[in-house]
Order: sequence, then C-alpha cells, then structure tokens
Amino acid sequence: MKIWNVSKLNREAAKSIAAQSGVPQLAACVMAARGIEDGEAAAKLLPDSGELFDPFLMKDMERAVERITAAIESGERICIYGDYDADGVCSSTLLFSNLSDIGADVFYYIPSRLSEGYGMNFEAVDKIAQQGATLIVTVDNGISAIEEIEYAKGLGIDTVVTDHHKPGQVLPDAVAVINPHRADCGYPFKDLCGVGVAFKLAAAMVMDTISQEDLLCEYADLITIGTIGDIVPLVGENRLFVKKGLELIRTMPRPGISALIKACGIEPEKISSGRISFSLVPRINACGRLKLSQTAVELLLNEDEESAYESALELDGDNASRRKIEQEMLVEAVEIIDSRPDIEYQSIIVVEKEGWNPGVIGIVASRLREIYGRPVIVIGTSDGIAKGSGRSIAGFSLVDAVFACKDILMHYGGHPMAAGVTLAQENVAEFSEMINAYADSIGEMPYPTLNIDLKLNPFGITPELVRELEYLQPYGAGNPQPLFGLYNMQIAGINAVGGGKHLRLSVCRGEQYLTVMYFSHTKDDFTFSLGDSVDLAVTLDINEYNGYENVSVVVRDIKLSKENQLECLQSIRIYERMCINKKTAADELKCILPSRADFALVYRKIKSCAELTTSLPKLWCEFGGNISCGKIKVILRALSELKLIGCEQIEDTLKIKALEYSGKADLSSAPIMKRLQGAINKR
Repeated sequence: MKIWNVSKLNREAAKSIAAQSGVPQLAACVMAARGIEDGEAAAKLLPDSGELFDPFLMKDMERAVERITAAIESGERICIYGDYDADGVCSSTLLFSNLSDIGADVFYYIPSRLSEGYGMNFEAVDKIAQQGATLIVTVDNGISAIEEIEYAKGLGIDTVVTDHHKPGQVLPDAVAVINPHRADCGYPFKDLCGVGVAFKLAAAMVMDTISQEDLLCEYADLITIGTIGDIVPLVGENRLFVKKGLELIRTMPRPGISALIKACGIEPEKISSGRISFSLVPRINACGRLKLSQTAVELLLNEDEESAYESALELDGDNASRRKIEQEMLVEAVEIIDSRPDIEYQSIIVVEKEGWNPGVIGIVASRLREIYGRPVIVIGTSDGIAKGSGRSIAGFSLVDAVFACKDILMHYGGHPMAAGVTLAQENVAEFSEMINAYADSIGEMPYPTLNIDLKLNPFGITPELVRELEYLQPYGAGNPQPLFGLYNMQIAGINAVGGGKHLRLSVCRGEQYLTVMYFSHTKDDFTFSLGDSVDLAVTLDINEYNGYENVSVVVRDIKLSKENQLECLQSIRIYERMCINKKTAADELKCILPSRADFALVYRKIKSCAELTTSLPKLWCEFGGNISCGKIKVILRALSELKLIGCEQIEDTLKIKALEYSGKADLSSAPIMKRLQGAINKR
C-alpha cells in the first residue's frame, strides 16, 4: 500500500512551455507538473537538446592523456581495471577498444563480485603486476582505492583513475584522478556515469584525429547501456548519449549487442530505454552476479555473429539462473520476516541467512522494500563474514543510517536510496539494533509513496494524445515514464491472460470503456471484484499490430476509490509498534482496540464466504471506514489465535476462511488482545 501523491499542475507554465518550445500540450503539462516553469528549461529535456563538452575541462584530463600516450609510445603494458556491473563492463569494453585501436598493449581486469568485491584490491594488483603492467587505468571505480593505489605505486605501477562516485576528503595519489565530482573539477555536467567518464578520456586521447561527435557515433551504444544500467539522470549529456545510442542500436548494433538483443527476443527497431533497462542490462549484470564479468566484455567485443550469439545465450542462461536464485532467496526472506514480528515491524528490516548469494541480495532487498514498504537490508553470511545490500524509500537516507553504524562495520558505502555493508557475522544482531535505533531517533519512518504526474479523463485517451508523450523520451532516471491517474473507474471485466500470469481488465466510467493490462498479477491474488469503483495509476504507450494503432494502458497500481491510504497506514503503524513494544500513546492504542461488535461484524463477513480473498483497505471500505485497519489486524490475529479462522497474508492479499468451531469463544483471552490491553493499562 502506498500513498498516492498527485502533482499540482501549473497550467500557466504548461501554456508557456507549449508556446515557447513547441512541445505538445500533454507533454507540456507533464513537464509543468514536474516543476518546469518555462520553455527554456523545457528545451533542456527535449531529445535533441544537450551539447558535448570539451573533455579537457575535466581536472587532470591532460595529465591522464600524457601518461597513457607515453605508455603507448614506449610499449608499456596497460591494464584497464573495471567493475562487474553493466556500467563497469561497458566502460571496460569502450576503453579497451579505444586504446587497442590506437596501438596500446592493453588488457582488462574485472574483479569477481563474489570473491573480491567492488573496486581495487591488493591481490588483484599483484596479479596485474605479474602480467607486466606498469600502468593501471580504472573505470567506474578507484576514487576510494587510496591504499591499493599506493601499493601499486610501490610495485612500480602508475594509476590513472576515472570514476564518477563521490570522492572522500582525500584523493588517491594517482598520476591523474578524473572525476566530475571532484571539488576542484570545473566540468559543467556532473551526472556522468562510469562509461560517460571513460568516453571523455577516449575522446581526449584521439582529439587530434577524430571529433568527439564522430567518436560518439562509434561508442554511443555502449555508453547508452552503461548509462541506463547505472540509473544516472537522463539529462544533459546523458540524454544526448542515450538518444544517439538508441538510434545506433536500432539501426547498426555491434555484433555482441545484436546477439544479446536476439537472445532477449526483441526486435532491434523496437529497442527503447525501458527494454535496455529490463532486458539487456540484467543479462550483463547476471554474468557478474554469478561468475566473472569477462564473459560480458568478450561478448561486447566479439565481431563474429555466430560465436557472439553463443555467448549471448550463455548470458541469457546466467540471467535465468539469477532469477531462480533470486526467487528462492525472496521466498526464504519472506518466510523469515513473516515469522519474526521483531524483524517485520522494525523501522528498517534487516534479514540475514547463511549462504545467500551476495551478488543477488541487492535485487532481493529491492523486492522486499516493495512488499513491506520500508527500508530493507538483506545480508548473506559465509565464513564468518556478512555482506549486506540495502534499498530505501523516498525520504529516508539509508547511507546516513549505515554511517551511524560505522564503528562495527568493516566496509560501507552507498547513497540515500541504496547502501552496502560488510561486517563480522557475530555483529549482525548488533548492527540491526544500531541502525534501527538511529532510524527511530530521527522520527517516524516515511510512508511509501507513488508520484502521479497528472489525472486523465478516460474519454480523451487516443493514440494521437499518447503520441504527444514521445517528446519526453528517452525515459530513465530523472525523467521517468509519465504516470497518470484514472479515477472513479468501474471494473467491468477480469480476465486471466499469459497462462494465468497476468490480468486483462475492462474498466469504464459512464459509457467510456478501456482495456488495461495488470502484469504479474493473477486472479488468485486480485482482491477487487466486478463493479468495484477503483483508481488506477497507469502508463500509456502505442501498440501497432497489422497496421493499426491502439493505446496500451498498463496498470502500475490500483486502489479502491473510497480508500484513505494515509488513515490505513497510520493505523497499521500503531499496530506494528504495539507488536514490538515500541512506546505508543494510550490514545493511539485505544484506536486499534476492537469492541465485541467490531469482532461480530468482521466474523459475520468471513462466515458468509467459503473463502475470502481481500485486503485490509478493502475491508476498511466495506465496513464504512468505521473499523480501522489496525483494528482489523487485531481482530484477524485474535480470531486466528482462537482457531476461529485461518488467515494467510501474501504481500497485500489476505486469504481468510472460517474454521469449524463449537462453543463460545472468549475473545479477551486471545494473546494479541491481552498484549494490547496490557499495553494500554501501562500507559
């Protein structure tokens, strides 16, 4: 359950944007809803906007070019030290290709996510030295490798750092440190990812013989995959990179990328930023999550279509294995959390298990965050070492919370929405206590939210209207696909499609009917019924079939029109605090203490159905908002404890059935009622 926030539309700004920039009205309204106030600001988001800045505006770029050029001219071996994610893989591929083309004796090294972790390490430096390298060029890492770069220097190896992660107070003692986030770097655009910075170095290396614009035409495909994969804002140069890259991938993809697209079952001309994000990037990442990323680099460098396709199928298999491992871990994590209220109801969920794959824990943390609506840190332990990855919700900085626990951490880092930790296994319980104590000390955890750009009238949804949104593409971080609200729609049809894995819904308002898709939801977990009045959060696109165009409406979230999400979440939060003995005011606790009449109303509802598939908000609505969601949770738990009902909750879906029972139940004897009454009496 999320709180829907609908942006306020500045109609005057929308008119100004449309008039000054030529953007169609719907696109202008979306821009205005996102805080853009005039045509000049809007122009920066248009596909043809953006300029390529001079690479030499970056601090230390000249020093880097001089050192690499000297290495090439004297025949030194150069090692490109990369990273195992899509950004790092594309960075390594781009710079290896570029330096090879200009005559460098170059090889690449990408650490194992499983055995080495992120960034430079001493053993890797030793291996690189054994291969005769006298110069390391990092891509997508290196800014924090202070000791490792000093160690390499002691072995006679110079280092050039290219990175985009935020520097610490001390920079590594490298020949050059290229990073737009350096405090003394005057480069105008700060949001480049690793492959964007690597491209700038490549452009600087060949500036005398080829223009930056021409070089972009050669490498825009790699830059696009890395930029989308690293989820950096698609504004400025990034927007220009992705526009050029999509054009290149659609028309003349390099053999490795073409093979990967084929393995994904996608037609090249239909490639979009979304398809790259959800199809190509996961397959490149899967390689590094389960084994070594060299396979992915080899694929992208491969010029032979047949062998490239074999490698692409290998990555596809890795991705299938990753999904299987991810699903197994997710099921295990949910079982642990649901059986432990002391974990489930904390401000930050910290869940741990021996043997969980550290390459997959971040994905699982992201999924758990969606299920439980709060920050989650998933920890896998092995040989006494615990590695964790966390994902947060808007409004809570997870990296600040992690930093508050630094005294018991071996390694840590991240940003507000995601963080990683390494610590001794014996300290996991203490870490969970510390990070939750920090979270509780700064106030109430924010509620999960869904941001809707505009409300739409279903009568106006046509292919012509939706095509106006093309002016906002490509979509990505900082410029997400617009989300629209369709309010007070009646459910007129519910049909399972895709082998029962998805739903096709017919909804209407008055005489206007729409067909909408609700992916990854089945009839078994769908808590809405024919005739329900619902609000839909949807994305819009154009489908073409047999020469005909129609609008594709995809549901991202759905709720009852009468639902008061904030009231429901506040009431549930009181119940959760009570369950883990967090200090709660007596007046709040009394708000979730059910009366006998409340019990009777809920129990009669359950008895009237053979099996009830529902949700807390739906029950709240059916009882006219007179029985809070917190009360309903108390009632359901009490009835379960007294063996009057069976109740199973899977994410937001409740499956409830009445059990055979004879005699008269003493409702006050249920453990949850004793706990609640006791908590009230103590206040």
